[in-house]
Amino acid sequence: MKGKDFLSVADLSSEEVLQMVQKAMAMKAEVSARPLEGKQFALLFEKPSLRTRVSFEVGIRQMGGQCVYLSKDDVGLGTREPEEDIARVLDRWVDGIIARVYSHRSLEILSKHTSIPVLNALSDMEHPCQAMADMLTIQEHKGSFDGLRVAFIGDGNNVACSLSLACASVGADFVLASPKDYQMPSPVLEEAKRRAAVNESSVDWVETPAEAVEGADVVYTDTWVSMGHEAEKAERLPIFKDYKVDESLVKGAKSDFVFMHDMPAYRGQEVSDGMIDHPRSVVFDQAENRLHAQKAILAELFSNISNISK
Repeated sequence: MKGKDFLSVADLSSEEVLQMVQKAMAMKAEVSARPLEGKQFALLFEKPSLRTRVSFEVGIRQMGGQCVYLSKDDVGLGTREPEEDIARVLDRWVDGIIARVYSHRSLEILSKHTSIPVLNALSDMEHPCQAMADMLTIQEHKGSFDGLRVAFIGDGNNVACSLSLACASVGADFVLASPKDYQMPSPVLEEAKRRAAVNESSVDWVETPAEAVEGADVVYTDTWVSMGHEAEKAERLPIFKDYKVDESLVKGAKSDFVFMHDMPAYRGQEVSDGMIDHPRSVVFDQAENRLHAQKAILAELFSNISNISK
């Protein structure tokens, strides 16, 4: 890793992304490993969570560590108290901070004012832990990333950004189908395209879901209204109405495609009810793999810190 933190998939080189997937597979098979023995973590969550909170708490404890959960009301990041002060205080007490925040800038401030690892458990820019769990899931079901086409249908949001970077890093093609005004931010797109060029894959945008899904190995969707954008719901729903993933759309994918959704799923909006329980759905494998991918990331972060200290 580039430094002490994991704020973006781009903090890993292309080679390290693949290595992290392999490490997650190994840790999934060897649940007794305890590289965090005696370590204390702060789970600093501005946003509610099921999968992220539980998978981190369980994973930390399985690896010998302990954690304390701090909600938005407990801390008031940047409102009740400046982020810099919160960072400096937690730096004295815990060995790592796992933060789920509204603004990516909050992560950068926490990182700047701490000597301990800061891990992005979701921000408005990226969801790197989800992406690593997704890559583990794809590896398990497809066996290889070479030549795969991953079609993401919907908003070019934080999940799409991290997944595009991860796919480009391992040589899988990534295509986003979204309305014109809801593409991925330019900096992420440029980095993903740079990685794809090195790894002989592609990162593209199309406007129609059918074009993206044609010949796809993986069909992925996410909510049209991410946390923090609730005020835009009435505006967004009509714009995205033709981007629902249903049984008709996926007929254009390969016969052995897998369907993915990071959840929570809003059935009847971005996804039909039948797709969650579709024979090709792997959404609950994704949910499980959050645990294993995050354990691998934490183990790597603390291995990295040990190497730096030496």
